[in-house]
Amino acid sequence: MTSDSPLDAYSRIVTGVAAELTPKVASLRVSHGSRRPGESLGSAVVYTGDGFLLTNAHVVGRAAGGTALFSDGTSSPFTVVGTDVLSDLAVVSAAAGTPPPAELGEADDLVVGQLVVAVGSPLGLAGSVTAGVVSALGRSLPTRSGSAVRLIEDVIQTDASLNPGNSGGALADSRACVVGINTAVAGVGLGLAVPINSTTQKIISALMQHGRVRRAYLGIVSAPTPLPASLHERVGRKDGLRVAELVADGPAARAGLRAGDILVSAARKPVTTAQDLQRLMFGEAIGKPLEVTVLRNGALVDVIAEPSELASA
Repeated sequence: MTSDSPLDAYSRIVTGVAAELTPKVASLRVSHGSRRPGESLGSAVVYTGDGFLLTNAHVVGRAAGGTALFSDGTSSPFTVVGTDVLSDLAVVSAAAGTPPPAELGEADDLVVGQLVVAVGSPLGLAGSVTAGVVSALGRSLPTRSGSAVRLIEDVIQTDASLNPGNSGGALADSRACVVGINTAVAGVGLGLAVPINSTTQKIISALMQHGRVRRAYLGIVSAPTPLPASLHERVGRKDGLRVAELVADGPAARAGLRAGDILVSAARKPVTTAQDLQRLMFGEAIGKPLEVTVLRNGALVDVIAEPSELASA
């Protein structure tokens, strides 16, 4: 086999990513105290040079801390800084020194079919590496917090094998830049990861500063829908977001939005997916006027809504 064969090129990429990221992905042993005897396992990615690591909210649960173990044999106690069930992200802080932080990429630049490498500690085995491709983008992942079931939006689907304990580990591109945090095994040959993008960076920043993420909500259930052809040129796009249902006495209902309205823009930004709306629903939007433009009975109508704070589960 020649040195420039496709397999050799593939192997060089995977081994390069593994060499770069394996030292920067910790195995977490999470202590749950008297509420839940024993430990649970997961992974975490070194995020900053001063000891902050990223993992999944479901990995740490309601625990206060545990132990992080690195591939060089070192370990450190950690404390949980903050968790966000809606994104399944958590930040922990290691008490002792950590390896240098991993470089972050941009999940919004991923394309289906792109090579990705998963690094984690499945079943507590530090430094496990698998590779595959991006199978799909923009998936939704149901998650449960107490009796409430919510959706983690915009997740990355990959066929890189994920095993129990991989949760919280890194999903990286061919340059060893972390583009996702592995979150779930959805079946044989099917794994899901929370994307690293401007929205999740905002979530991570809030967790580091405040230990929680404040979110606004409008109280609508929606689905993407095509816009009439006559509007394509006027608004510069072909799709909007149809309001299927409103929460009774929610902010959207109080503002006069109706089932059947098609959202075209919010805060003067295009709205074509639920994610477009969710990106606006952070703490700074709570109680502030939000201009929403909808298509109703063939006409564009402006509505001013005032998002409320989403209660924690």
